[in-house]
Amino acid sequence: MSTLTIALASLGGVVLAGIVAHGAWQARKAGPKRALMPLPAEPREPVMDALNADPDAAPLDDDLPAIPERRANKRIVQRLDALIDSIATLTLEAPISGAMAITHLPGTRRAGGKPFMIEGLNSETGEWEFPVGSQRYGEFQAGVQLANRTGALNEIEYSEFVQKIQAFAEGIGAFGQFPDMLEAVAAARELDHFASEHDAQLAVHLQSRAAAWSVGYIQQHAGRHGFVPGVVPGRLVLPSVDEGAPPVLTLTFDSQAALADDPNVSAVRDVTLSFDVPQTDAGVEPFTAWQASAQALALGMDAAIVDDHGRPLSTEGFAAIGNELGQLYAALEGRDLAAGSLAARRLFS
Repeated sequence: MSTLTIALASLGGVVLAGIVAHGAWQARKAGPKRALMPLPAEPREPVMDALNADPDAAPLDDDLPAIPERRANKRIVQRLDALIDSIATLTLEAPISGAMAITHLPGTRRAGGKPFMIEGLNSETGEWEFPVGSQRYGEFQAGVQLANRTGALNEIEYSEFVQKIQAFAEGIGAFGQFPDMLEAVAAARELDHFASEHDAQLAVHLQSRAAAWSVGYIQQHAGRHGFVPGVVPGRLVLPSVDEGAPPVLTLTFDSQAALADDPNVSAVRDVTLSFDVPQTDAGVEPFTAWQASAQALALGMDAAIVDDHGRPLSTEGFAAIGNELGQLYAALEGRDLAAGSLAARRLFS
């Protein structure tokens, strides 16, 4: 083989290698943006209390406040509340043991789509509580929730509640007194009307301006601002500083992309940043965090901030939403259902 032939063959190999390398580079360039480094193990979304269970570095982002350490608090225990519950009283001739009461509790504590609770008056402490086997109780009460996001308590649900509580009362030898059904249903409809007019879940979309994002890329940017993986695929949350409280913010995207074996392959072009107004304590300033997170993530990820109709949302637009939010907070407080309170979290669930 001549020297020229060998030279040409070698040159051909170099050219071929260059073509392969260029093709690989182009393929990578055309693919979704990837995380710059392997994602570290991260904490996951904290488990909510029982109430909710029955549901870059940045050049750029230094102005986003750091997330303070979560503070533990006493476990939030549900209490019957005449604001949102229709309450029946169960009178006993003499105190009984918690163990006896527990054996007669209904198998489920739901009447249709509405939860109900049974509490006993502790003979020693004088406190209302869920029955404990080792304690004694001189009186009981049961309440069914008048409304939630499924609607108002109706006649069929109320009747189911009465039947279950009456069976419990007979089992423990108690006399039950129940609110009038028509009055309870009327109160439920009025509360549901108020709730439907004062419910709000604020959300904006972050849409990629150029290349799509990989799941790892989204996780890396969100993680820099305190977001952690949620309990379902395609969900990241900014946890509350209060243990047991709902997350302050939620960042969601295509769950199918999140389930991909390789988080650097699936392409995502739109994520949603939101917060649930009645569920979130105004004291943790969710609106401020929502706006700051949207702007910081949009800058770091080269995204446009738009509403549900694809219209850009400016600083002025955020300000207008903030003004309306203040009015909503005032209305909720005026009804003793302040955002983030136990009663509000139960009602708007």
